[in-house]
Amino acid sequence: MSIEVENISKIYGSQKALNKVSFKVNKPEIVGFLGPNGAGKSTMMKILTTYIEASEGQAKVNDFDVNTNKQKVQQSVGYLPEHNPLYLEQYVREYLTFNAQVYGVEKERIEEVIKLTGLTSEAHKKIQQLSKGYRQRVGLANALLHNPDVLILDEPTTGLDPNQLVEIRTLIKNIGKEKTVFLSTHIMQEVEAMCDRVIIINNGEIVTDKKLKDLREGQEQIVIVEFDYRVEDAFLLNLPKAKQVLNTHDFIYEITFSTTEDMRSHVFDFAHDNQLKILQLNQKNTSLENLFRELTSSR
Repeated sequence: MSIEVENISKIYGSQKALNKVSFKVNKPEIVGFLGPNGAGKSTMMKILTTYIEASEGQAKVNDFDVNTNKQKVQQSVGYLPEHNPLYLEQYVREYLTFNAQVYGVEKERIEEVIKLTGLTSEAHKKIQQLSKGYRQRVGLANALLHNPDVLILDEPTTGLDPNQLVEIRTLIKNIGKEKTVFLSTHIMQEVEAMCDRVIIINNGEIVTDKKLKDLREGQEQIVIVEFDYRVEDAFLLNLPKAKQVLNTHDFIYEITFSTTEDMRSHVFDFAHDNQLKILQLNQKNTSLENLFRELTSSR
């Protein structure tokens, strides 16, 4: 077992940041650790990386206790905090060389992580010259230097542009084929694009822990369509897998389908076959984002 957390609580004064949190993570697995701001995500990660100690409970990383065997935990964990600490005046290769000496790893490993994280073309530059996306790559390269079995990433895609997001997602997914990745985020799209499993925390407590494929089963989808004239709701229910039709405004309809398959092409074909003119056709996200709202807004 890569990560074992049992009844972990953390109290700051009168505030309980974590309340008897328990979960386990296997290898290889990419787990998304979700929650709104202040839910306890960063606190949990700091406990797992030995930066702080829990008030109660027990946590292990690679069978090493985070309180009694801190050095072994640190040696087996690669950590990228939310605010990536870098020496901006150093060159990329110089920075990684410095940290490699701290870890006591071979020089060959430096070139391996540079290649692995796509930094070859930037390795000769100062870190302050790099974009936000490449600075995140440097942080990942540093976290991977000692070839840890577990990678803990706190909001690794915050502030990235769309192109950088795709690049970092791909990199994390590739790493997750061999290692355990425990990924904190509040961005639903990132979880759906990268993770095998989702743990949602709210007010310091776990509110769900499921495989992503299990969350998707039985989910619904809403398609918003506008026609050039009014259509009977019962007529639109003839669409395949249509479950409910709601006329929200004028000639605009929200059609709920009992499937996660993109049904817009079916709506388009249906309209064409029945001589209906479509003025707009959009998909409304009802999957993980809605589940997240349901589990975190009512508590």
